[in-house]
Amino acid sequence: MSVIGIDFGNESCYVAVARAGGIETIANDYSLRATPSCVAFSGQNRLLGVAASNQMVTNMKNTIHGFKRLLGRTTNDPHVINEIKHLPYQTQSLPNNQIGIKVNYMNEDHVFTPEQITAMLFTKLKDTSEQALKTKVNDCVISVPFYFTDSERRALLDAAQIAGLNVLRLMNETTATALTYGIYKQDLPEPDDKPRNVIFVDCGHSALQVSAVAFNKGKLKMLATASDPNFGGRDIDAILVEHFCKDFETRYKINPRTNPRALLRLRTEAEKLKKQMSANSTKLPMNIECFMDDKDVHGDMKSELEVFPQNHQVPFSKMLTFYRRENFAIKAFYNCDVPFPNKEIGQFVIKEVKPTPDGESSKIKIKARVNLHGIFAITSASLVEKKESAEEEMPMDVASPENGTALQSAGAEPMDQQAPENGEGDDGKEKKDSKKKKQVTKTLDLPIEAYTHGYSQKVLNDYHEQECKMVANDKQEKERADARNALEEYVYDVRGRLGEEEDLGAFIVAADKEKFVKVLDDMENWLYEEGEDCSRHVYVEKLNELKAVGEPIKARKMECECRNAALEELAHRIMMAQKVTGQYRSGDEKYTHIPEADVAKVEESMNNCTKWLEENRALLHACPKTQNPPVTVAAIKEQTKVGYFAVILVFVCRTVRVD
Repeated sequence: MSVIGIDFGNESCYVAVARAGGIETIANDYSLRATPSCVAFSGQNRLLGVAASNQMVTNMKNTIHGFKRLLGRTTNDPHVINEIKHLPYQTQSLPNNQIGIKVNYMNEDHVFTPEQITAMLFTKLKDTSEQALKTKVNDCVISVPFYFTDSERRALLDAAQIAGLNVLRLMNETTATALTYGIYKQDLPEPDDKPRNVIFVDCGHSALQVSAVAFNKGKLKMLATASDPNFGGRDIDAILVEHFCKDFETRYKINPRTNPRALLRLRTEAEKLKKQMSANSTKLPMNIECFMDDKDVHGDMKSELEVFPQNHQVPFSKMLTFYRRENFAIKAFYNCDVPFPNKEIGQFVIKEVKPTPDGESSKIKIKARVNLHGIFAITSASLVEKKESAEEEMPMDVASPENGTALQSAGAEPMDQQAPENGEGDDGKEKKDSKKKKQVTKTLDLPIEAYTHGYSQKVLNDYHEQECKMVANDKQEKERADARNALEEYVYDVRGRLGEEEDLGAFIVAADKEKFVKVLDDMENWLYEEGEDCSRHVYVEKLNELKAVGEPIKARKMECECRNAALEELAHRIMMAQKVTGQYRSGDEKYTHIPEADVAKVEESMNNCTKWLEENRALLHACPKTQNPPVTVAAIKEQTKVGYFAVILVFVCRTVRVD
């Protein structure tokens, strides 16, 4: 079972796996390494990745993209309010101000959360990985921006769980970038030498991240990180789009801002122009046909700036001590500015707290930590109890007999001993148990109720079940589409070949061919009319009906093409056998050790093969191409095998003699 790494971006995703001594990026079903972060819905199924991106213009309201920036947020979040202004699909507020994305799926209105949409994309990436690796994939590592808050990280983990993925770690993108740089570097300073400091600038589709990292052999240290979560490549695209909107408004008297589909096309072309300008310093054109109001538009731009390149945080834990008499709550907040409106991380209620026996506050120890995913949690709480216990010490009397000591140990009274007359030895000889007090510390684990961002386990299970149903529906729809395509392909293939006399046309009677072509034409019309949306088994039945007529025709053609070679092979084997037996009859020393009876059997077998060949060759010659042959190529090959085996058994296996 392999572990995959997912680079989850706002515009596209990449999947990689470690194998064959390196890191291999897995290509998707379109032979592309980048899979667009798009999910589209139609009347029959879902489209994921490249397929969804390809029909974004024609199915704009049901094609979901840019959902990464909605994870773990609420509808009253200023960031979300600004983000959805630029999204073509509909959103709505769900209970607890959660974001809902409204789409039309299976000809019904559905509302999905950003976490569910992300899970659908992860399902596609998981399926792509399994097809490439030929094994099941469950474990993964997902990269996230280092500024992702606790809520956003929990939302991403929820999405992965819905998709059936076990996240081993959420790794900061800055750390992943540094690892990629350092893992192959062979010239890094030694561990005790001065480190090499490197600055990484990651300008993504919607955010900018910068990190400073110190490298030594075998280790790296994140020195500093900075980011702008609201600036990325799409903002440069927006500037270009705004420029061309004003230009077209002046020259063509059209306003692309009023037409969402035209604006989307312009944004796509502007992005292409930006990429071309990054590699060219000349003026580059941009042409869009039938842009708006049946008008073709043209624009151009020249790059005036060129950039010439020159040749983290670690999870921690902390122990906190509280003194409480009853249950209490701990609230966790960010102590610095974060790109999130609510600085509260969550609330953790410590339960079953009780005072000490004398009514004082109990000592409560709390362990708080940030885990591998960068998520804060109260991982344990324990109540510390201190008690004094009395320990009995057995008195030792050297003057007592051994049996007296044994009786005292058993709990019986020892025998009286004679005391001195002056009475001074009474205290020294008196049997009195002495007690020494010892302090014992006990810890009692306390239950913790966490109230954090994210879904409950029940909701996640419901979403996972819903995702499994949609995956099953996608599979069923794919099988239905494949069956329909197979039927359509068979109609076109057989009908075209029947029209050629040198192909299938010569192997069917003219009258039957005319009827069959009519059946094929009717099947084509049915496919594009009432057969447009039938179930899979209907297409399979129709295909089997056509194959009942078409496959025998194909078989006759194949028999005709392969028959001569098979007959020649059989004749050649007979000739070779006759040559060997002739050498035996002429007294060749190589075969003198072979018994006469065995050679006679070979001659009889070859005579039978010769007779079989002559009879069936005549039958085959008399059989027209439009009828099934009386003898198949398989039967000819079997006859060749039988005759040749007899020769091998006698003349080859017995040629080696033991002297």
